[in-house]
Amino acid sequence: MDASDLELLPLSGLQHVVFCPRQCALIHVEGIFTENRFTLEGRHLHERVDDSSTRSEEGYRVARAMPLVSRRLGVFGVADVVEFHPVAGGEQPYPVEYKRGRRHHRLADQVQLCAQAMALEEMFKVEIPEGALFYNASKRRQVVPLDAALRATTCRAAEEFHRLVRDRLTPPPVKDDRCDDCSLRDWCLPGVVATPGRVNRYLEGLRTGSIGLRACDGSAGSPSVAEQTTPQAGTPTLPEEDRQ
Repeated sequence: MDASDLELLPLSGLQHVVFCPRQCALIHVEGIFTENRFTLEGRHLHERVDDSSTRSEEGYRVARAMPLVSRRLGVFGVADVVEFHPVAGGEQPYPVEYKRGRRHHRLADQVQLCAQAMALEEMFKVEIPEGALFYNASKRRQVVPLDAALRATTCRAAEEFHRLVRDRLTPPPVKDDRCDDCSLRDWCLPGVVATPGRVNRYLEGLRTGSIGLRACDGSAGSPSVAEQTTPQAGTPTLPEEDRQ
């Protein structure tokens, strides 16, 4: 891909596009982002980890909040932790990505870690065979081998991410278990858009008047469409930085 500076996209978008392409587009194409308990817990975890420092620990250097860029993938971001283990002739980078919750096998998390490792490989001209995910509830690392299959999946995720942003595409929703804890559920409306017949019934209700609209002058009356579909917690904000 070998992207220019203007073509670089946030590395966190690779995790979004693997987890749910529609969520990725809502955030990175339409600019919609809202917080819920899970995103707040994740943000607070990263705030504790990311202090932009470098120190020695147990015989190796540890860099926190380390800036990354990969021209091959066309992404930039920040690694939570990169350990530099001493090896013959230099140091071996070892990325560690922090995640909320208990340890589990999630491809989206592994792709994000793999992208960080691929960026480090470009930056330091080394090969990185593995990295680790640290889940705060389990307090244990999950070692992730960065094999050819995971690297190929990461490259495909980068291509899909760039395609969505370049072509300004927002895929239709697919209602499944991923929706339960998603902070964008009230914007995505998977229960309406992804269910056959629901949209037609909604539009028919607007046409016949069984679903009312607020008057153009804003006077009181039936709830507006925005009031029916938009959460009451406030206006959504954009993500502050490239961390998930």
